[in-house]
Amino acid sequence: MYLAIDGQEIAHYPVEFKCTLMDLDNAETTKRTADGQLTRERIAVKRQIELRFNAMTWDKLSAILTALKPEFVQITYPDPESGQQETRTFYVSDRESAIAIERGGMYYWSTGFTLTEK
Repeated sequence: MYLAIDGQEIAHYPVEFKCTLMDLDNAETTKRTADGQLTRERIAVKRQIELRFNAMTWDKLSAILTALKPEFVQITYPDPESGQQETRTFYVSDRESAIAIERGGMYYWSTGFTLTEK
């Protein structure tokens, strides 16, 4: 697996990578009728990527969080639908980090976040 943020390979690879294909519907025209039938107007299909990391060094955590600072970033990832590496524009949700372990004065961090396609 290859992952990159704005063309730079990610500093540490996740233990969990989950890609969801999300249908976005027109809120004004997508409705259920009185008999329960759905009238739908899909306007786009977007990707949402969930990443979880365990036991990474502080410098690697910092590199990933710093790379995700811009409002939007280009993410290169393996796309399950196309079967190829894709590069798309995403924004990141809240980034939660916790110290997983401390060993010999060094901290090892866990973190996780969700990337949503623009």
